Amino acid sequence: MRHGYTTGACATAMTKAALHALVTGEVPEVVTIHLPVGQDATFEVASFIVTDNEVMCETIKDAGDDPDATHKARIQSTVRFVEQRGVHLDGGVGVGRVTKAGLPVAVGEAAINPVPRKMILGVVEESIEQFQLEQGIEVIISVPDGEEIAKKTLNARLGILGGISILGTRGTVVPFSSSAYMASIVQAISVAKEAGCDHLVITTGGRSEKYAMKQYPDLPEEAFIEMGDFVGFTLKHIARKEIPNVSLVGMMGKFSKVAQGVMMVHSKSAPVSLEFLAAVAAKSGATKEQVEEILTANTASQVGEIMQDNVAFFEGLCRNCCYYALEHTKEKLSVSTTLYAMNGDLLGKAEHIDKMDENDWYRG
Repeated sequence: MRHGYTTGACATAMTKAALHALVTGEVPEVVTIHLPVGQDATFEVASFIVTDNEVMCETIKDAGDDPDATHKARIQSTVRFVEQRGVHLDGGVGVGRVTKAGLPVAVGEAAINPVPRKMILGVVEESIEQFQLEQGIEVIISVPDGEEIAKKTLNARLGILGGISILGTRGTVVPFSSSAYMASIVQAISVAKEAGCDHLVITTGGRSEKYAMKQYPDLPEEAFIEMGDFVGFTLKHIARKEIPNVSLVGMMGKFSKVAQGVMMVHSKSAPVSLEFLAAVAAKSGATKEQVEEILTANTASQVGEIMQDNVAFFEGLCRNCCYYALEHTKEKLSVSTTLYAMNGDLLGKAEHIDKMDENDWYRG
């Protein structure tokens, strides 16, 4: 699979290109930078604007084969000389601004994360030394479509308003790592911790989050985190932040996997085991006919329909989810799990489990 590059790497490369053009009067067609991962990368200058006192260079972000919301985004850096000495970095159009504490960037600042910030300032310092510059330098990073792209991210929930974040700790994007999404989960947990939340609700998507918000109406918005497919990753970070209570809210498809101990529930990571669900059904008092029907079902949701009148089945799955969550976090949390049908009907739940019960825990 083909690797890509982060927004931070793109912004750094265009800053180097724009400053070079500002000093020499010539806009380079390509520019090479050194990435935090320890390798060099070359970026094409897709377009530019040169005026008397500033230069803007733009590249098109290539996320490789990673399913990234910022793939093909236009990343721009505008560089100008200013009277005030030093290097002044800020965000322009389409780069979000931080409005909540708990992020690695201070409230009020542009959402340019520490590593990209260091990379950008680094290439400016290199140019200052190379060309013996004495003027002050202002760098503005912009993403023309950033505000629209941000609607596909968790930025608003994190308190990053007006656009996307400039991210990246490696400089490269590893295919199907969804590293940007994972980074946003970590930030969301930090924001919740800073806001004083001692109970987080983690969901697999927008629909399950809607049901979760109805279930827990007294919790603040910061307490709700869309973990996507990253169940284990999210649980570990919650435990690491010493937030004591967590509730998992979801539906049969992904939570049937969690009940089996699968902590990365992407459709390609592991199939739902109909044999496992049939065994849980039998343990919960299902008829022989129901068990046989489960074994020939097409989806976990269909299994849920077969067992819709058997509350013990769904409660057993929920307890299993809790036990595996506790195992994954070494019993550092009190865990609850709630299962919903696609239409919002409550199927079953297990609440406030903080110890693993081997006699109840069905491992298949």
